[in-house]
Amino acid sequence: MRKPLILSLMLCVAACGGGEEKRDRPAPLVTLGAATQHVFSDRYVAVGTANANEQVSVRAPVTERITQLGFSDGDYVRQGQMLAVLAQGQETASLASAQARARQADQQLARISELHRRGFATNANLEAQTASAASARAAANEARATIGDRVVRAPFSGQVSLRRISVGAVVSAGDEIAAISDLSSIKLDFTIPETMLANVRVGQDISAKAAAFPDYVASGKIIAIDPVVNPQTRTATLRAILPNRNGQLKPGMLLSVTITSKTRTAPAIPELSLVREGDASFVYTLDADQKAKRIAVKTGTRDGNLVEIIDGLQVGDQIVTEGVVKLSDGAKVRTGKAKSGEATAKSK
Repeated sequence: MRKPLILSLMLCVAACGGGEEKRDRPAPLVTLGAATQHVFSDRYVAVGTANANEQVSVRAPVTERITQLGFSDGDYVRQGQMLAVLAQGQETASLASAQARARQADQQLARISELHRRGFATNANLEAQTASAASARAAANEARATIGDRVVRAPFSGQVSLRRISVGAVVSAGDEIAAISDLSSIKLDFTIPETMLANVRVGQDISAKAAAFPDYVASGKIIAIDPVVNPQTRTATLRAILPNRNGQLKPGMLLSVTITSKTRTAPAIPELSLVREGDASFVYTLDADQKAKRIAVKTGTRDGNLVEIIDGLQVGDQIVTEGVVKLSDGAKVRTGKAKSGEATAKSK
């Protein structure tokens, strides 16, 4: 009989000691902070392809031999600058002949005009010579135009492509002589889901980054929205223009595009102060008795470590910002900043 009695006494002592230990355990230490006002905006990230502001492939108008080139690999050329000269010996001779016939026809017209004034030439003679002189001048102009076609010029200023032809080569009509790209700005084409169309507009700001230059962010504006939605992908194509003064961006580059919309100010709290249970979000505040009180909140977007609060809090409301993992609704707490040693010990 003694053994059961001794065992009961030991259990009783142990139970009494445990209660005392529980009573001596301090309340959780938490840190309070206020909900702040912050500027939030909705962001959508897309992928687009860079295109030159203007780009053209300059091609040979006729089949002929190249006698002169006016550019080197990657040169910057100005509008009207000569790119290539094609052989024009026969055309030059034709022009000289046409000019000679035009001069002769003009001289003959001058003589007949004088005779007509004095009454020695008929109206028919004057009209016939006038037409003949006009025809000769037209032939001379045609010869000049033929020679002009054999001088290939830049249609606008820009960077010229790598040279793939040489002097003496014979090019056929339609062969590329050079490609010119105006890189002063970049046209960026990208797609968005049709559900995003209500959040974009012409003139809206965007930013873009290229993998080749991770530290460079280009800013631009949307200049056009394709009025037709792709029925297969249910996406719409947008075009933005990006200034490219330093020439870093190149046509064909893949760019990451960020569209910012619905900029607004709202209450914000640190993400670590949120407690999530399924789709619901909560924060803790303290009542007059220094007890934790759980409040449901509705969250919005994020900006770094800050979370937008749509409903449940106002700017300036005090909440628990550190120590929420130790809390339960109605628990007694202590406020302050936990020391690093205490925090480490508790984490262990």
